[in-house]
Amino acid sequence: MRELDLIRPARAKRAEDFTVALVGGETLKLRAQRGKAVMINFWATWCPPCREEMPAMERLYRRHRERGFVLLAVSVDTDASLVRPFLEHHKLTFPVALDAKMELANTYGVRALPSSFLIDRNGYMTALALGPRPWDNRAAHALVEGMLGP
Repeated sequence: MRELDLIRPARAKRAEDFTVALVGGETLKLRAQRGKAVMINFWATWCPPCREEMPAMERLYRRHRERGFVLLAVSVDTDASLVRPFLEHHKLTFPVALDAKMELANTYGVRALPSSFLIDRNGYMTALALGPRPWDNRAAHALVEGMLGP
């Protein structure tokens, strides 16, 4: 945790439930992800640090998705037409939702981009990252493996 400079909540708090429409038409409900380790990343196409961390997030997702790791990237772009070309250009395969009115971002208290929230298998928020992180380093993989359990 220290190597990734993550913030731990002062007390255990269940993550706010939500249902979002994904780019591509499907929906994702947070409560339906119980039993899985979840990372919610708030970002925008115009945010250089967000774009910088996306390839590492993709590698983290690809390595752990088969074991139950869910990575949801929530775009706060006001122009949704920019998001799909960005995803295709960078070959990103994790689920992406659109939050142009920042309703979900406000629910989670997002004040800076990127912001990432880590949620354990029981639905509790365990950590928060403000700003970009090297999501494919040893510490990040160990963090996700620890969240997934044996």
